Amino acid sequence: MDISQSRQTVEESMNQLSMSPPDKPSFLTSQLRAPGSYKQPPKRALKPFASEDIKILLLENVNQSALCKLKEQGYQVEFLKSSLSEDELVEKIKGVHAIGIRSKTRLTRRVLEAADNLIVIGCFCIGTNQVDLEFAAERGISVFNSPYANSRSVAELVIGEIICLSRQVGDRSMEIHNGEWNKVSNGCWEIRGKTLGIIGYGHIGSQLSVLAEAMGLHVIYYDVLPIMPLGSAKQLSSLHELLRRADFVSCHVPASPETKKMISHAEFAAMKNGSYLINASRGTVVDIPSMIAASKSGKLAGAAIDVYPAEPAGNGKGKFADSLNDWTSELCSCRNIIMTPHIGGSTEEAQYNIGLEVSEALTRYINEGNSVGAVNFPEVSLRSLTEADTNVVRVLFAHKNVPGVLRQVNEILVNHNIKAQFSDSRGEIAYLVADISDCSPSSLETLHSKLECLPGKINTRLLY
Repeated sequence: MDISQSRQTVEESMNQLSMSPPDKPSFLTSQLRAPGSYKQPPKRALKPFASEDIKILLLENVNQSALCKLKEQGYQVEFLKSSLSEDELVEKIKGVHAIGIRSKTRLTRRVLEAADNLIVIGCFCIGTNQVDLEFAAERGISVFNSPYANSRSVAELVIGEIICLSRQVGDRSMEIHNGEWNKVSNGCWEIRGKTLGIIGYGHIGSQLSVLAEAMGLHVIYYDVLPIMPLGSAKQLSSLHELLRRADFVSCHVPASPETKKMISHAEFAAMKNGSYLINASRGTVVDIPSMIAASKSGKLAGAAIDVYPAEPAGNGKGKFADSLNDWTSELCSCRNIIMTPHIGGSTEEAQYNIGLEVSEALTRYINEGNSVGAVNFPEVSLRSLTEADTNVVRVLFAHKNVPGVLRQVNEILVNHNIKAQFSDSRGEIAYLVADISDCSPSSLETLHSKLECLPGKINTRLLY
């Protein structure tokens, strides 16, 4: 299929699947709407006080759906196809209000200290371990990601790898590329009737469970939380029981101290002889030297690895070498090992959806102060202001979670009618959103100055 035609097809299908309401009311909505029911006034476009135009920096070639969405808001958007080094970021991030990244960019403490105007970070991926989340929160910077949009893409890749491993497709493909004809059936199996063990039964693990059962696999899973199974899947009480029973083991856990090298020498020893391992989660989860040893001993019949402890910063020949991970050459020499360059979520559909999801989260936070979905920040939301809300200002105040701050804020707001107010905390950070009326444009500067002077203040924004 022509690539441009394929991309057009993806965009058309996404438009058809849009969750936006139809232009014309359906029969059902017309029947359910009460006669003379109140129609909500249109949303009021808010603008920031004491701030220049919103500047956004997008790195790593994030999907065009995000670029279009953000430009529609009138933001100044700079778009780069590559990631930047720490030194480059320290200079580039100055004056930027929002930054969008994927998995290669590292937003370290040093970078965030140089971000004088930054209020929000968008991670156009599942993981957020490339960001210093704790320090970002201390600076009043919310971080959003896309935890669900690529779940189907990853699950489909794993299903494909299960089939390819059981049929030794990777080795046969390399052999025939080199002119060798090797038609064999020894050690090749159907996957029907085999057992798949899923480690981590979250959004990806549970989708994989459904697909696997449709292919005739029996599914067992292990998770640190009790989770209701889908279909006929069964949760087991221990990881080692899963390893002992599964023909295929697939990892779907986050990167954390608890999951670092959770599949190592002891776990490979517990697995069935001739079983298979798939890791499309995080590169720190599997101890690769132990996996190489299990492969060479015959304990493992094959493995598929999509993520690595250290990954290249960009595409190109010679990037994946022993200088990056000292076991690279040895891994490449193993039989029936499928290696892919972190492409689990790299489909047109997934990247389109991620672009929309994260850009919408950025827009809601910038335009309304809505922090629902933030991974490091208190989740606070008030209803959108409408054209009927005249002379109403939205106060967004991030502060240290210490006694007395809310009292001080309300003393400043005492001369205004507080139409709505919501505050929440997360660890040492608290976040207040309040809508106040009877606030003239001339009084905004005084209000802003008073809030900025409070001792517990982290940052203040006023939207009007």
